[in-house]
Amino acid sequence: MKPAAFDHVRIDAPEEACALLAAEGDDARVLAGGQTLMAVLNMRLAAPRMLLDISRTPELDVLREERGTLYIGAAVTQARVGAYPGLERAVPLLAQALPHVAHLQIRNRGTVCGSIAHADPSAELPLCLTALEGEVLLRSVRGQRTLAAEAFFQGMLTTACAHDELIEAVRFPLAAAGAGYAFDELAVRRGDFALAAVACIVHADGIRFAAGGVGDRPRAIDWPRLEGSALDDALNAFAWSLDAHDDTQASAAYRRHLVRVLGRRAVIRAAEATT
Repeated sequence: MKPAAFDHVRIDAPEEACALLAAEGDDARVLAGGQTLMAVLNMRLAAPRMLLDISRTPELDVLREERGTLYIGAAVTQARVGAYPGLERAVPLLAQALPHVAHLQIRNRGTVCGSIAHADPSAELPLCLTALEGEVLLRSVRGQRTLAAEAFFQGMLTTACAHDELIEAVRFPLAAAGAGYAFDELAVRRGDFALAAVACIVHADGIRFAAGGVGDRPRAIDWPRLEGSALDDALNAFAWSLDAHDDTQASAAYRRHLVRVLGRRAVIRAAEATT
């Protein structure tokens, strides 16, 4: 199947994209890596009149450390972030999660911000952004605003991004001194979306734990330092809070089981990584 006819507009500056989004409304879509959008267009699940291609927009092709975060512009690919020098030092959770994102060929084209925009509840990058309490930077003709990850993700494939807003960048906080980080997931095949995924940060004051692939969006919770049966009880309570449902891939009970098993493993690994 082929997509419906559309106009392709190469965007040279974010302001140009914002102006077209404001003028065209739902008839315009932003194209970065296209690894999700093109499949949707080919199946005619969407038929925008115009695609705004930001893949070569210099101002959006920025990857840098600033103000205690890793700033990732909307045109930066997942592969480029994965190859960032010192990523394991800067954002260890992201370094652990990126190899699980689809396949190398897709990461070569797919963008970090594109995955955040798509907001698949099983995707690794929204989970990491939520676990790390990262931010999404939005721009429109009305101005700029910054949303915390937990406010940005609103449900399955649903975000707080308005139809006239461009996701300009995301910010992942840099690793905190003395903290340990761990990511784990289970998928039917390597590169598939996870049946369940977990991300964990252990620090001196407690544990931040997040899970994806179980509810309609990534969810996070903060605990004090827990071990043994206290950790098992906390994981079990959190798994039951995620409102899992049966589907063709796995039962709700199995996904809750994965949160408990993967979660315990991740917490132990993260605790061992603390210094």
